[in-house]
Amino acid sequence: MSVFPRFLIFSFLLFLSFAGFAQTDLARWQQRAAQTEIIRDQWGVPHVYGKTDADAVFGMVYAQCEDDFTRVESNYINAMGRMAEVKGVSHVYHDLRMKLFIDEDIVKEEFKNSPKWLQELMVAWADGINFYLHSNPEVKPLLITKFEPWMALTFSEGSIGGDIETIALNPLRSFYEKGEPSAIALEERDFEIEPKGSNGFAIAPQLTQNGDALLLINPHTSFYFRPEMHMVSEEGLNAYGAVTWGQFFIYQGFNEYNSWIHTSSKADAIDHYALTMEEKEGKYHYRFGEDWRPLKEKTITLKYKDGDGFSEKKIVAYYSHHGPVIREENGKWIAISLMVERVKALTQSYTRTKTKNHQEFRSTMDLKTNSSNNTVYADRDGNIAYYHGNFIPKRNPDFDWRNTVDGSNPDTDWQGLHSLDEMIFIFNPRNGWIQNCNSTPFTAAGRFSPKKENFPAYMAWDLENARGLNAVRVLEDQKNLTLESLITIAYEPTLMAFKPLVPSLVKAFENLPDTDLRKILLLQPLGVLASWDLKTGVESVGTTLGVFWANQLMADARDLERPWDAYIFDFLAKETSDEMKIAAFEKALERLKSDFGTWEMPWGEVNRFQRISGEIEPRFDDTQASFPVGMNSSMWGSLAAYGSRPYPNTKKWYGNVGNSFVAVVEFGEKVKAKSLLAGGQSGDPSSPHFTDQAEMYALGKFKDVSFYREDVLKNTKKTYRPGEK
Repeated sequence: MSVFPRFLIFSFLLFLSFAGFAQTDLARWQQRAAQTEIIRDQWGVPHVYGKTDADAVFGMVYAQCEDDFTRVESNYINAMGRMAEVKGVSHVYHDLRMKLFIDEDIVKEEFKNSPKWLQELMVAWADGINFYLHSNPEVKPLLITKFEPWMALTFSEGSIGGDIETIALNPLRSFYEKGEPSAIALEERDFEIEPKGSNGFAIAPQLTQNGDALLLINPHTSFYFRPEMHMVSEEGLNAYGAVTWGQFFIYQGFNEYNSWIHTSSKADAIDHYALTMEEKEGKYHYRFGEDWRPLKEKTITLKYKDGDGFSEKKIVAYYSHHGPVIREENGKWIAISLMVERVKALTQSYTRTKTKNHQEFRSTMDLKTNSSNNTVYADRDGNIAYYHGNFIPKRNPDFDWRNTVDGSNPDTDWQGLHSLDEMIFIFNPRNGWIQNCNSTPFTAAGRFSPKKENFPAYMAWDLENARGLNAVRVLEDQKNLTLESLITIAYEPTLMAFKPLVPSLVKAFENLPDTDLRKILLLQPLGVLASWDLKTGVESVGTTLGVFWANQLMADARDLERPWDAYIFDFLAKETSDEMKIAAFEKALERLKSDFGTWEMPWGEVNRFQRISGEIEPRFDDTQASFPVGMNSSMWGSLAAYGSRPYPNTKKWYGNVGNSFVAVVEFGEKVKAKSLLAGGQSGDPSSPHFTDQAEMYALGKFKDVSFYREDVLKNTKKTYRPGEK
């Protein structure tokens, strides 16, 4: 064993990593590779074994690059605000949005000041990607030819479009262009189209057949957003689950002791402040109390692809103490406050994967940087828990925090952060189950849920949704649950959205005068819909009629004023007129006849799974093979979510969001798990693991997870070290 302290060896290696000596880099990479083993199982899932945590990080990111380097690189191009260098001027304001918060010089300083153990992981992360590029010279990066350790801090949490991406692009552009003409047309993210989120179910031992806690891990994301991986080291790391491309921690998964699933939260972590402005001596000032404070000005250089070369656009960005200015509204400049804690966020994301009990897991939650998520938890001690949000600023409850507040009033300033004890938290409820489906926390444990009146309103703007209603319904009175029966519950096909909707259409039909020809013309299809059991399935014509009609009704009712806290499907059932309902049904029938020649279409003939391209932007083709899918949109309450739609060149509907990585975990004497991945592990169409799970995915048929080394070895298809072919 070396007599040199490990931190001195690491400091020396860290110095060399920035010295630019290619041969030294290669020697370091090769040393890492010699301490790292990658075992691919029968599904292509990489099980990465390293001597140290850093070795495991090196190997797991190397394996990610093998599976889909383009997605790894693209996530960091986006995170660093460099997408316009690839896609041109149309993405300049995408980049500005990121660069308002991501300053390369600041992030580099954060890296230098971060804990040595975290620096070591970031160095290993960059080394793994760079060694992959060195070992595969045929791979041509879109932009980043050398990854640097500090870059890991630019993408540290792993959520679906982080807090920064809530900033609307068109108002941002309008403000910073100051009326300048622009050919840039921006497409705003529409948060109402196929809601993305997740389901998490935790089951206590009292409700399970084997007396062990169970957890359902069911993220709803864009397909191929996360691969499935296993990381093991001799320093106590042994975590399995889904990792967002390019990150070096298991984002949703389990270890030998506990498991966790994050669901998107509406716990309020972001605020918008209206600034009263005045120009004084050529500088902008904003009012705060009795004072006028100068806005900080910062010139941001945005580079963009321009033909065969590059051009630059310089923008002067403005910052208040609340945060950067992002738009103008009613004569006020609007600033945004959100979490900027990159080192703590990366620390929390990684250290949670090594926790051994709930107390240790709670300690990671005390870092309070999982800003946009709830967490559902279970462990081998039999505990189940739920954390609603994690980063929640303290605020004066007298203000309406759902909307923009007065930035000139000191009483609207944040007053620190809420402690975990002050947040909404559920631990081992008497009913024995916890669910969250991006729905209200006040039904998460049935009648044992927290009480809304005990918390500030801004802690939970979340409303009940159709999935939440169904989850509560199917979890009540459950007993003797197993991994298999938990999967059955997770795929329960009732679409609760239609419980108020279908009767309202039937009533509208019955109210038609007997002389109205529609009473005859619509009788047969309406009879099919009226007799539908509200369960989605490949053979169900009622599902097709219901989905096409409800989509049309929502589109027709878009301009109706709806209270923010109204359950949308009760609102549509009660507040749309009989004529609107009937007219929407007629339009739905016409669309079905136009697209398919008949309205009598089983859902599986319309709703398909297809993967024919490894590109990030999906392509679909009606003439090529696809699988029927019985799942449905989470909007309608499908627990197993499958967001599909027709594309410009298709009539059939193809899924691209919803169930992606799904797993169920049981903590007995040994941990057991089953999992499923949309399509397959690899992003390479020529790989056998591009679509080897596609038919299983369409059927909801899970595979057994190989977690212990003896099981991994039984299912080994390839063993190698990074750099070996």
